[in-house]
Amino acid sequence: MSTPEDTTGPLCLVTGASGYIGGRLVPELLEAGYRVRCLARSPEKLRDHPWAGRVEVVRGDVTDERSLGEALRGTDIAYYLVHALGPGRRFEEPARRAARLCGPAARDGGVRRIVYLGGLTPAGVPEERLSPHLRSRAEVGRILLDSGVPTAVLRAAVILGSGSASFEMLRYLTERLPVMVAPRWVRTRIQPIAVRDVLRYLVGSAELPPDVNRTFDIGGPDVLTYRGLMQRYAAVAGLPRRLIVPVPVLTLRLSSLWIGLVTPVPAGIARPLADSLRHEVVCREHDLARYVPDPPGHPLGCDRALELALRQVREARVATRWSNAAVPGAPSDPLPTDPDWAGGTLYTDERERTVDATPQELWRVIEGIGGDNGWYSFPLAWAVRGWLDRLFGGVGLRRGRRDAHRLRVGDSLDFWRVEELAPGRLLRLRAEMRLPGLAWLEMYAEQDERGRTRYRQRALFHPHGLLGHAYWWSISPFHATVFGGMARNITRAAAGNAPGAAP
Repeated sequence: MSTPEDTTGPLCLVTGASGYIGGRLVPELLEAGYRVRCLARSPEKLRDHPWAGRVEVVRGDVTDERSLGEALRGTDIAYYLVHALGPGRRFEEPARRAARLCGPAARDGGVRRIVYLGGLTPAGVPEERLSPHLRSRAEVGRILLDSGVPTAVLRAAVILGSGSASFEMLRYLTERLPVMVAPRWVRTRIQPIAVRDVLRYLVGSAELPPDVNRTFDIGGPDVLTYRGLMQRYAAVAGLPRRLIVPVPVLTLRLSSLWIGLVTPVPAGIARPLADSLRHEVVCREHDLARYVPDPPGHPLGCDRALELALRQVREARVATRWSNAAVPGAPSDPLPTDPDWAGGTLYTDERERTVDATPQELWRVIEGIGGDNGWYSFPLAWAVRGWLDRLFGGVGLRRGRRDAHRLRVGDSLDFWRVEELAPGRLLRLRAEMRLPGLAWLEMYAEQDERGRTRYRQRALFHPHGLLGHAYWWSISPFHATVFGGMARNITRAAAGNAPGAAP
C-alpha cells in the first residue's frame, strides 16, 4: 500500500485505474479536490504515472471480497470502471460476480455513491438480443442500481480520444484504406462522445443528490453512421474522401479478423467492438446535464473531438491507451527472482558487450526500443513473429508505444509489456504474444569494475509442457541472429555507429 499526500476532500475509490478511462480520471479527480484511492491487482503498474505520489494504492481485485471490502471501507464515492473485453462469453460470469460483491461491500464500507461507466444500449432491443459485451455492461449496471447504494450508470457509445480502442480502430482503418469493402455495421447510426466530456461527467457525478439512482445516456451533439465517422476523420486528418462499400457477406468473425489485420487492435478485442456496432446506439435523453451542466462548447462536436485526439497522437502526448489494460489470456506471472528458482525449467539466453558510450547514452537507446524504432535485429524475423501472433489471435507488433521516448511500468510495447523499469539501469519486458510458456527480455546499462559501460541482455523462457520445451529448442538456432544481433546493434547505436535507430 502507498500513502498519498494529506488532503481533506471526499475520498474516491477508482477501480480500473491502470486502464484507459481510469488512468485519465484519477488526475481529474485530484484536480477537483478529491482524495483518491486506487484498487489494482498489480500496484506497480501505477508506480510511474505522474500522479502516483498523490494517491493511495491498495492491492486487490474486484472479484476478491476481502480486498474489495478493505478498499471500499471509508470511501465516499466508488468509481466502478472494470470491464472485460475479449472473445467469447467467459467474461460474463466474473463480471456478474464482481458487481454482486461490490454492492454489499460498498454498503458496509459507508460508500454514499457508486458511479459506473457502461455501454449505451439500443432502444427497443431485448437484452437477450444484445451483443454479449453490451448485455454484460447492462447487467452490471442493473446489479449496481439494485445494490442499495445510490448509483449513477453512465452509458456511452463510441468514445473518441487519443489512445482509445475505438479511436485507434477508426484511425487505422481510415488512414490505411482509401478504398474499402466494409461490413454492414458501417451503416449503423452511433452517437460518439469525446473522452474529455466522459471524464467531466464522471467527476460531476460524484456530487449527484442522494436520491438519484438511475442510468444516464451520455453522448456528443452529432449522430452519424460509422461510415460517416470515417469520412469525418478523413476530412479532419487532411485525407481524400474514402470510398466505403458496405457488403452483407462479411460476418462478425471475418470483419474482426479484417480489423485485426489492418489496425493495432487484435481480433479478440476488435470482435466485441464490431459486434456492439451492429446496434444503433443513440442517446434517448440528456438528463445528466441537469445535475452536471454543460459549459459553453460542450459536449464537443465530432470534428473537434477528432481534432483534439489526433493532435495528442501527433504531439506524442497520449496519457493512456487501450492497451494499458491487461490483454485477456496474456501471461501475468512475474519473473522468478530467486536465482535458484525451483519452479521448473527456466531457459536463458544471455549476451554481454562493452560499449563505447556513456551509460546514459546506452540507456536512451534501451528505453527507446520498439514501436517505430524497431528491435535492432533481423526485422523480417520480428515481422513474421508479429504476423504469426496476430494470426493466432495475439496482439502482434502493431500496439507500438504510448510515448516515443519514455516508458513506464505497465506500458505495452508491441507484443511485450513493461514489467520493471529502473531508469538508467534496467528494462524488463514480459511477453504477451501467444507462447507455450512465459517469456521475459531484460536489458541492462551498467559499468564494469574498470568503469567501462557494459550492455547486458537476458532472454528467459519458462516452458509449459512438452510443447514449450519443443518451442524453445526449435528457435534456439536463431538466437545468435536475433538476440546476438540485437545486442550488437543496440551497442552500435549507443556508440553512434549504427546507420539509424530503426533496423
